[in-house]
This record gives sequence, structure tokens and C-alpha cells, in this order.
Amino acid sequence: MKRIAVLTSGGDSPGMNAAVRAVVRKAIYHDCKVFGVYRGYAGMMDGDIKELNLGSVGDIIHRGGTMLYTARSEEFKTKEGQLKAVENLKKHEIEGVVVIGGDGSYKGAQKLSEHGIATIGAPGTIDNDIPGTDFTIGFDTSLNTIIHSIDKIRDTASSHERTYVIEVMGRHAGDLALWSGLAAGAETIMLPEVEYNMEEIIDRLERGAKRGKKHSIIVVAEGIGSGVEIGETIQKQMNIETRVTVLGHIQRGGSPTGFDRVLASRLGAHAVDLLLKGKSGLAVGIENNQLCSTSFDEIFSKPHEIDTKMYELSSQLSI
Repeated sequence: MKRIAVLTSGGDSPGMNAAVRAVVRKAIYHDCKVFGVYRGYAGMMDGDIKELNLGSVGDIIHRGGTMLYTARSEEFKTKEGQLKAVENLKKHEIEGVVVIGGDGSYKGAQKLSEHGIATIGAPGTIDNDIPGTDFTIGFDTSLNTIIHSIDKIRDTASSHERTYVIEVMGRHAGDLALWSGLAAGAETIMLPEVEYNMEEIIDRLERGAKRGKKHSIIVVAEGIGSGVEIGETIQKQMNIETRVTVLGHIQRGGSPTGFDRVLASRLGAHAVDLLLKGKSGLAVGIENNQLCSTSFDEIFSKPHEIDTKMYELSSQLSI
């Protein structure tokens, strides 16, 4: 294999640039030509494909977002859109593609593989919801952004003796809420994977108030519902001053942490190694700090699961 392409797709995540850099430089090291596909699958269908060199990825390892830009595409979900994309790849004589993104991006990568283009996925999403890897690129950076935000909000909550509901990202996955809530000492963590009981949450807040607790932090994963509505319910039932903060897209931006830079570099390089070995239809990952790969079929067959022991610990420590 002598001509490889790389693209980023779906929601951006800190560390995507580091992964792109690793793919480009690893491929060039092995005497391959590398092409960047701009704006994801939409750009692939539009032919927005350009050759990259060593300088193309200089000075990006520390930058958030993605230099290749990203987009979502409904057209690519159709067979006609996929064939259009494949035709553009073949015009550049591209034999293999590294797709950096989440589960939706992986589904697109699987379609490319079925159309005869070798594809390897690399998990780029802050949600940490991809089976086959302990961590996804961007999760650690987003986690630290949330923790810093909660720490600041706690100062205000303590000063004004208020309860704060903080809504974090994660779609249908609660890893960001669980990890940040445990790290920031939240009194309650609400996850889509765990059925919650509002009466129990109210009871916990009331017990805290009776022993003199002046403020509380409740972390809500967006997949569970509206943080605003949950805050309104608490304020109405307890008659206490409650504020809601929706952190939103601030969680996606920023310079990637050292962990995410190293993770992205390792996974991007591993993806190139697999392509050079003739592999396709796989996603790279890291388990127990060892590089691994998993077929797309297996990834799609597994539901995302949280660490139940960690969730139990968070409840035990927030009594």
C-alpha cells in the first residue's frame, strides 16, 4: 500500500490533530503518500482531497479541533453517496483510509471497506462510548475541562449556599458525568445507564441539609434528560435556591492533555501499521495500556457500559 488518506468525522475532539499528525508522519516514514480528506465524508464525496506532507502537520499536536475540519453527511448514508466517495478516492489512487471519529464515523468506514477500500478506524470522541478501547481520543481533555468548571462552580455554590445542577455531554453514555462527578466530589451523579429515583435524590439532599451541609453539586449526563428541568424539580420540591449550568460545547475545545496527545499518536500510528499489513474493517484501541484492534462488526454488537464499581464508589463517598 502506497497511498493512504485520513479524515476526521462527526463531533470534533481534542487530540484529533495529534492523530492526524501521527497518521501522516507514520505513513511518510514508510514511504507512503498521504492525502487529507477535508470535511469528513461530505468532503470525500465532493472530492475535497489534498496531498499532505511533513510540513502540513507541523505545529498542530497541541491544538484542539481538527485541521481537516469535520462535518456530518446524510448523503453518505446512501449507496449513491458512498459510490461517489469511492470514485473520488480511486481518482487519487488511494488504497486505504484512516477514519478518526465516533460510532457514526465507524459505520461510514465499514461501508468504505465493503466497497473495497481498506479502512481502519481510530476512536475520536469525548464521549468515551466506543467498545474495544478503554479510552477514546479527547475524553481525558474534556474530563479535565469539566472538572475545572465544577471546581469553579463549587466556589460559588459554597459562597451562596446553593445547590447546583451541572449538565455535561455524553449523549447516551455517562462516562464524562461519572468520572467528573467522582473527581469533583459531586453529591449526586445521574447517568443514562442507571435508572434514577428523584425521591432518593431529594432525600439525600435533605439529609445533607439536616447535618448542616450548605451546598450540593449534582452532575447530570445530557442523555438522562434536561438539567434545567431537573433543577426546577429540586427547587420546587425542596424550596431551596437551585442553579443550573449547561457546560455545552466548551467541553469539546481546548488544547489536548498530555494523555490525549500520546494516546492519539499511538492510535494513529497503529492504524497505519494495520493498513500496511493489509488489514481492513478494524478499529484501533487501547486496553490495559496495550494497543489492540477490534472489528467494526464486534464494536456495533456491543452496548456501551459504565464501570458499575466506580458508580457504587461515587455513591459511597457522597454520603
